[in-house]
Amino acid sequence: MLYEQNDRISMIKNNLFVAFRNFKRNRVFSMINIAGLAIGISSALVIYLIVSFEFSFEKFRKDEDRIYRVVSDITFPGEVKFRNSGVPMPMPKAVRSDLTGIETVTQFVTAYEPEITIPAPGNGVPAQYRKQTDIIYTDADYFSIFQYDWVTGSAEIAMHEPFRVVLTEERARLYFGDMPYKDMMGRQVIYNDSIKTTVAGIVKFPREKATDFRFREFISLPTIMTTGLVRQYGGDEWGNISSSSQMFVKLKKGIDPATINTQFAGLRLKYNPPDKGDKDDTGNHLQALADIHFNPDYDTFNQRQAHRPTLYGLLAVAAFLLLLGCINFINLTTAQSAQRAREIGIRKTLGSGKRQIIGQFLTVTLLLTVMATVLSIAITPWLLNIFKDFIPPEISFASINQLHVWIFLLLLVLLMTLLSGFYPAWVLTAFKPVNVLKDNQQSGGGQNRKTWLRKSLTVTQFVIAQFLVVATLVVSEQIHYSLNRDLGYKKEAILYFRTPHNNYSREVDNRRFTLFDRLKNLPGIEKLSLGGAAPAHNSTSSTSMKVDNGKKEVELMVEVLNADPDYFDIYQMKLLAGRYPSKSDTLKEYLVNQTFASAVGWTDPEKALGQMVTRGKARIPIVGLLADFHTKSTHEPIKPLAYSSADNSSYMMHLSLSPRQVATGQWKETIHAIEKDFKALYPEDDFQYEFFDDTIAAFYKKEQDISRLLNWAAGLSIFISCLGLLGLVIFTTNNRVKEIGIRKVLGASVAQIVSILTKDLVILVLVAFVIATPLAWMAMHKWLDNFVYRTSIGWWVFAVCGLGMFVLAILILSLRTIQAARANPVKSLRTE
Repeated sequence: MLYEQNDRISMIKNNLFVAFRNFKRNRVFSMINIAGLAIGISSALVIYLIVSFEFSFEKFRKDEDRIYRVVSDITFPGEVKFRNSGVPMPMPKAVRSDLTGIETVTQFVTAYEPEITIPAPGNGVPAQYRKQTDIIYTDADYFSIFQYDWVTGSAEIAMHEPFRVVLTEERARLYFGDMPYKDMMGRQVIYNDSIKTTVAGIVKFPREKATDFRFREFISLPTIMTTGLVRQYGGDEWGNISSSSQMFVKLKKGIDPATINTQFAGLRLKYNPPDKGDKDDTGNHLQALADIHFNPDYDTFNQRQAHRPTLYGLLAVAAFLLLLGCINFINLTTAQSAQRAREIGIRKTLGSGKRQIIGQFLTVTLLLTVMATVLSIAITPWLLNIFKDFIPPEISFASINQLHVWIFLLLLVLLMTLLSGFYPAWVLTAFKPVNVLKDNQQSGGGQNRKTWLRKSLTVTQFVIAQFLVVATLVVSEQIHYSLNRDLGYKKEAILYFRTPHNNYSREVDNRRFTLFDRLKNLPGIEKLSLGGAAPAHNSTSSTSMKVDNGKKEVELMVEVLNADPDYFDIYQMKLLAGRYPSKSDTLKEYLVNQTFASAVGWTDPEKALGQMVTRGKARIPIVGLLADFHTKSTHEPIKPLAYSSADNSSYMMHLSLSPRQVATGQWKETIHAIEKDFKALYPEDDFQYEFFDDTIAAFYKKEQDISRLLNWAAGLSIFISCLGLLGLVIFTTNNRVKEIGIRKVLGASVAQIVSILTKDLVILVLVAFVIATPLAWMAMHKWLDNFVYRTSIGWWVFAVCGLGMFVLAILILSLRTIQAARANPVKSLRTE
């Protein structure tokens, strides 16, 4: 046994020695292989860090497969479905008492950036913290479903009484400094100068980064029910649904979620029956905990969401780049098989078995793969820095130091070794010693099969590369189309900002009008308006309206906005008929868009003027018709919209900068002056503004991320493919040195020789283009279906791709073939 062990160790040492010797003899090909594999492995490593992190959200929780959120779907007139992650405030209590199959129910209500006051002992000055985030009102069952480690206190005691708060360690240290945690108990925390709570517990913030539940302050839910907040959040109203009111349930073991979903209709019928003749337009269903991080239809408490198709696209990119690296290795190794044929023949003659030879060759492959892996780890920080805007902020180079990541790298090394090395090893061991030593190893069908394999693999490489190039061009063209098409308004040199408003105060706050008067005369501001949201915005405020078109009453779901007459001048929106709504304190008249008129049935713009719109009990006249414009991205269709002028509901300042200031870069001075006036009236608030064109660009961040990813993927795939092409042409010219010499002696020109050497490889690139074109067209046509307004895939996209790859291939091939064709034939023929 000891002898066998020593023999095995000796064989491993010999294999490593041969591997290093082969590496030194073939430095160029080895470096090409290492570079190709390193690019694939580093890309796969970064993508694995991203994908594994995103798909691990909430997986650490106990019984996560039994935890669900209850969400609401509301169907409005015109079968428009509005999805909301919230539920009515009284619903959790009804679920606890009426529904079966549920083990635990919890409810929480998100608090919107309150101001925090921490009273100081004695007569000290209280500490204040503005716009704190991650604060919720909740009950004890929250801590039963979502477990926390308690430093002091308990959920049972802390959450049943009103005016109690539980803090995370981080927030407790912020408010109370280095005070011992037990001394923090009973200290006061005041919210918005009105909600006075006492600290009843301190918990540790979840160590796991992969969670959307990142709350840091937990106020007892009874606090809402015993204060004026009950009216704000609709405490007893079944018809009030807001995403701020969230409900989670934990099902009993073995319960099918579908059985719970079927019970919601009866629950609503019991507690909120529709009026006679009407139907319930609201539905509720369970949303799996694992789906919250990915489903854009429902929010995640202002946390970042992931996009499943993008993650799957990342996996595809990683697979492509790994495949390209493997193809390079196989191509270059099988191309060099003739050079190692004698070595294999001698080894077989001396008694080496097939398994030993395969083992020796896989050792060479393993050595190169390990080198490539080390190189890939070294360049990973660089990749993470390049894609830091695309990569979740929780991921860093330190993320590599996890057991599952090292296991992934180990499996990847083994997989790449087998994929890259097994076929070349099998080819080499198939040589017959007699034929090899007679120098007949290149004859027969085997060589033809190897040639065709190399050609097929080369075509595959360039199919992938050209597919990614076409995808990159189409995505870039769609982004350019979306950002530069006529959206129905001016985008450049316009900024807007919101003036603060205290929803908790009943006092009239007219500071925004004072600010408006001050800014009107400010140099650098060309036009100024006070209104609601900008023409393109993220939020949506919609309501039901009814209009009689002369034949029937039409009910529509309409988005409503506020704007004074100057608003339309700033954004240069087009009026088709009538006039803009007159400046007013309250809602008196409407300006509607073309889509509104078309939905009602008015084809003539003039027919809309003077018509009455019924909104609730009010009847409001239409005074103008506005040309359609995009309030959202080109993913979505334009919907019915109505503008009114209501200063009492307007808190957004819109202004256009002077073109001269924009051209000379003096706009920063204007913004500084605006901020100075803002702070004079709102000293406790931050001045935050946004350029309108940046708002529009943000609609396409996902597409811009995809474009950036495709740019790199296409670039790397082209680079790897060109490395392989360069390796093949080096091998071809090395093997045909004497042929080139003879042709030159016989009178062949440099151009003729270059043509002979490059013809076969150029044909492979052209064949790849023919295959990639229909595949890329079908894939990108399907991707463009996600946009209601989209560009077309022009012929120029494929022309640019095909011509570009053809020229690049010629350049790569020329690097070596021209040198070989110009070499002195005397040097290549002197040994003959």
